Amino acid sequence: MKYAFLGGGKMAQALALGMLRGKVCVAEDIVVADRLQAGGESFVKATSGRLMKSNAAAAAEADVVLLCVKPGDASAALEEAGVELKDKLLISIVSGLTVSRLSGMAFGARVIRVMPNTAAMVGMSATAIAVTVETAENDVKIAEKIFGAVGGVHSVTENQLDAVTGLSGSGPAYVYLMMEALSDGGVAAGLPRPLALDLAVQTVRGAAEMVAVTGDHPALLREMVTSPGGTTIAALGVLEKAAVRSAFIDAVKAATDRSRELSGDGN
Repeated sequence: MKYAFLGGGKMAQALALGMLRGKVCVAEDIVVADRLQAGGESFVKATSGRLMKSNAAAAAEADVVLLCVKPGDASAALEEAGVELKDKLLISIVSGLTVSRLSGMAFGARVIRVMPNTAAMVGMSATAIAVTVETAENDVKIAEKIFGAVGGVHSVTENQLDAVTGLSGSGPAYVYLMMEALSDGGVAAGLPRPLALDLAVQTVRGAAEMVAVTGDHPALLREMVTSPGGTTIAALGVLEKAAVRSAFIDAVKAATDRSRELSGDGN
């Protein structure tokens, strides 16, 4: 099977490299087109794929076309690919463009929307695939194989994809902000900055792994750390007083609402 990437940026490179590592394909199966010469050349250097002169030329080479451009560039990219998309699988990671809108621009392609996140660059993406009643089972399997090479994959309905964007699509930024604040707290308490950051990183990584490995609810694991009258309950009291829990909930809701606005879905 041959794969064409329309857009050769960091996410496209992360996907292609994951596919190569996971033996989904070999470099000879991958082509790329990018409106910026530097983007295409960077993709080729990283993956050993082939750089094509246009989106149409790239799509002509492929069985599966991955749309990895910025939202504002999607319409032009699909228009240029044109009839070369007909009867092919188009997988879009572009936020804000529904299957219906993509289908209207994709000249007879079968369309699947996918929302990965930037952790795909280290093989740890939280990815959601939007599946409709019209989606062919084999197309879903192809998408699962591609994105399973860069992390965990979940099937959702398209109307859940805005919430996925608000939680896991934007979520890495929330975690980075938290890690930055934790390390700043360590510095304020007297730790050298490199040590404070290392401790923050390992703490977040370890806590996430505890949830994943044990399957326990985070609330239960939090209680395990919280001794009566101890340091943790004192700290948690400060966080609750600052409404940190509510702030995270509101952040996910705000990102979800913004995703709905971008996709033209006010519901």
